[in-house]
Amino acid sequence: MEKNPITQEGFEKLKQTLNKLKTIDRIKIINDIKTAREYGDLKENAEYHAAKEAQYLLEKKIQELENKIINAQIINSSEIHQHNKIYFGSIIELINMHDDKKYKYKIVGEDEADIKNNKISIKSPLARALLQKSEGNIINLELPNGVIKYKIIAIINA
Repeated sequence: MEKNPITQEGFEKLKQTLNKLKTIDRIKIINDIKTAREYGDLKENAEYHAAKEAQYLLEKKIQELENKIINAQIINSSEIHQHNKIYFGSIIELINMHDDKKYKYKIVGEDEADIKNNKISIKSPLARALLQKSEGNIINLELPNGVIKYKIIAIINA
């Protein structure tokens, strides 16, 4: 299976989430199943079936997180010696050349991408267009509804 790049911070969050699912959430569902069994006939026991479904979904999520952790490749951006170029872990300031809006993004792994917190996946079209570019470069981001031009105004590499 393909290794997925991730920051150390993102890797730690995955491990914390997995630990919570295995300890707190799993125990809660086991208790929910136990309580539902006490209601009697399991064939027509909606609480029991709901708890079993929740258990199935939880175990599936645990398995997915375990696979993500196994396939994670922690990238330490401070070890990449391309100080004037954009790479995994870079924080980039851009300006949209059509409307002069400024944006600031950090390039991270797929599992830690969060647009609300300005973290974009390394596999996103924008990140792919930015990789290996330098401050002052202009990129053309081709989208289904047209092309957007961005100018790179700053690169912050850890």
